Amino acid sequence: MSLLEVSNLSALFHTDGGIARAVDGVSFTVAAGEVLGIVGESGSGKSVTSLAILRLLPIPPAEIAPGSSVRFRGRELLALPEREMRAVRGNDIAMIFQEPMTSLNPVFTVGEQIAEAVRLHRRSTAAEARARAIEMLRLVGIPDPEERARSYPHQLSGGQRQRVMIAIALSCEPDLLIADEPTTALDVTIQAQILELLREIRTRTGMGMILITHDLGVVAETCDRVAVMYAGRIVEEATVAQLFEDPRHPYTQGLLRAVPRLGSAGRALAGIPGTVPSATSWPSGCRFRTRCPFAWETCASEPPLLEAGVGRRSRCWLEQHPDRRHAPAAASEGSV
Repeated sequence: MSLLEVSNLSALFHTDGGIARAVDGVSFTVAAGEVLGIVGESGSGKSVTSLAILRLLPIPPAEIAPGSSVRFRGRELLALPEREMRAVRGNDIAMIFQEPMTSLNPVFTVGEQIAEAVRLHRRSTAAEARARAIEMLRLVGIPDPEERARSYPHQLSGGQRQRVMIAIALSCEPDLLIADEPTTALDVTIQAQILELLREIRTRTGMGMILITHDLGVVAETCDRVAVMYAGRIVEEATVAQLFEDPRHPYTQGLLRAVPRLGSAGRALAGIPGTVPSATSWPSGCRFRTRCPFAWETCASEPPLLEAGVGRRSRCWLEQHPDRRHAPAAASEGSV
């Protein structure tokens, strides 16, 4: 049985401009010890998916649509009373947020904030919780953890604050960790250290992980499987090796073409023309068709996630019409 099963998850926002379907029919699984990468442009629905799983979206204006399902170890999270859901957050499923300075409380020391999570879920004494906080700071590689436990967030560097967030998330030994852009705004050396730390902890504890990122290099180094999101939907799902060796969906191909490569200095990066459409007015049919070089009249009807080989899927009609992959110029004949 999978650790996490997300099925037909849809998250809506009621706005002045209409209903924004930020996440629309997303399904995936995560096994124990597995790292699933969720990748896509800003606005594709990656972070909203993670917040919906933990029921952290503000309701209203947000709404989880009927028919959505999030099962953790067979238990339906969307049906739990809020009190039981609070017991799941931080204990069974933990999350590292994108920006630690907006997630850490500026008026409490970092030691107090780690200890609070331990006391809440483990019913530890104050002394036990403080000892656990120091142990976690040591685990995530912060020097002189006894002293740093007395520091406030603003007294730490960006990399240290991110390590504190990881310490809080891991303090209760969760079975699943959701990391939302954990290396954003960090320099490349610190990024590498944070990713290596997550790999070590995953190997040591066997926890599953969802890694949300826009960085395909991070995906290549860290993940086992990848789900590519565009316009609120998963458009391709594959193992890391499959995705980088043979991307099937035109959007995935565009993302990979846009990655800088060694020896490409001075050359213009390949881009994906156009912009992501508004969540209040997604295009009919394939949502990528207005930007796709292969689009033809069939793309005006919605493609399902089609099997694209062993263990992989692609939401593209090209899986049923492979002959059109070699003639993108034909898009001008019948593009819609």
